[in-house]
Amino acid sequence: MQTHGADSNFARSLARSIEGRSARIGVIGLGYVGLPLVELFAGCGFPVLGLDIDSSKVERLQAGESYIGHISSERVRTLRDGGRFEATSDFSRLTEVDAILICVPTPLGKHREPDLTAVVETGRSIGRHLRPGQLVILESTTYPGTTRDVLKPELEAGGLVAGRDFFLAYSPEREDPGNPSFSAGTIPKVVGGFEETSGKLAQALYGAVVPQVVPVTSCEVAEACKILENTYRSVNIALINELKIVFERMGIDVWEVIDAAKTKPFGFQAFYPGPGLGGHCIPIDPFYLTWVAYTYGVHTRFIELAGEINTSMPHHVIDRIRAALNEDGKALKGSKVLVLGAAYKPNVDDCRESPAIELMELLEKGHAIVAYSDPHVPSLPPMREHEIRLDSTPLTRETLEAQDCVLIATNHNLFDWPLIAKHARLVVDTRGALRGVPKEECRAVVVTA
Repeated sequence: MQTHGADSNFARSLARSIEGRSARIGVIGLGYVGLPLVELFAGCGFPVLGLDIDSSKVERLQAGESYIGHISSERVRTLRDGGRFEATSDFSRLTEVDAILICVPTPLGKHREPDLTAVVETGRSIGRHLRPGQLVILESTTYPGTTRDVLKPELEAGGLVAGRDFFLAYSPEREDPGNPSFSAGTIPKVVGGFEETSGKLAQALYGAVVPQVVPVTSCEVAEACKILENTYRSVNIALINELKIVFERMGIDVWEVIDAAKTKPFGFQAFYPGPGLGGHCIPIDPFYLTWVAYTYGVHTRFIELAGEINTSMPHHVIDRIRAALNEDGKALKGSKVLVLGAAYKPNVDDCRESPAIELMELLEKGHAIVAYSDPHVPSLPPMREHEIRLDSTPLTRETLEAQDCVLIATNHNLFDWPLIAKHARLVVDTRGALRGVPKEECRAVVVTA
């Protein structure tokens, strides 16, 4: 490997260890992004050290238990028993690894400003133990410039210099939890290095475990790539959410419109409406770009408008529930409302930024009697912005018949839709979930929202 502005001995040594799969990989943050990365690298023959400040996660992994719904405990035990994986909360052990992958949360603050606390603190922890020749890669979603302007100074605080003593790159995570069509080992990885040698080493590392590596010219381009991917989705979801409201007023079924439009083999990609945005990316990432754009004197009107539409959707759903109950001669106050689904998307247990949680809180503020049912979420987890705490209610005929309204917030495959359609009195469907139930089998009054 040719080197430019970096210690060639360090680079050659790291390149050889990556090629021989003897390089030890450190993954910081063992959540929905980090744990699949652990599994990917260990499964491809690399020794992996997982690090997390949450000691309970470490203890469960060391015991062979999973805390993520779509990753079974059997898979964790296979990792543990294979001898290639160990979890720890001892960050001094970072000296043992050759490459460090950072997968920590990057939420928004109260005023939609980037909260890079976890990135900064992780950078400081790494900086205290960084040794020459190591490769550090940030995977957490963030705005262009974070790797260079925020992470790099923390790493260099101990005297080592990026591009000379250690190597630095950015590669955005591309996890799609609960989607069996895409695992971590099948998704191309975009990689941008702080300088050329860092980029080549990061490309070599990911090239050993994924089918395609897409090199770009800088960390900033790779960071912007991730922002573009999620902003594209946010804006198009906002468009279809707005059209849904328009079509409701016109008496047109938006789901039928989408089904018809997606038969066009070019120039159209189907996006679907819902009760709001959820997950760790789409509700958050576009506002990272909005924030950094302000520092360049640019007002991102399109992104902010999309954000306004998407964040208004839970209130639109509540309005539809009020109207539907009113048609049934009832007020929201005192009505029993069962929310189906707490996770932000189907077939996962992830409640981060889930619109279902906000819907439950809005219903409680309207003095409804709220319950929820979710086969993947037995109890609502502690969340920074939400105080509601409930346990999942079993979905039975008796439960359904006891409700004044059933709200479909998440369309899990495990839900028995014919049972719901037959025994619920009133259903407000935000996902088009009951469209597949024959009309003659649907006794519920179904209202779309």
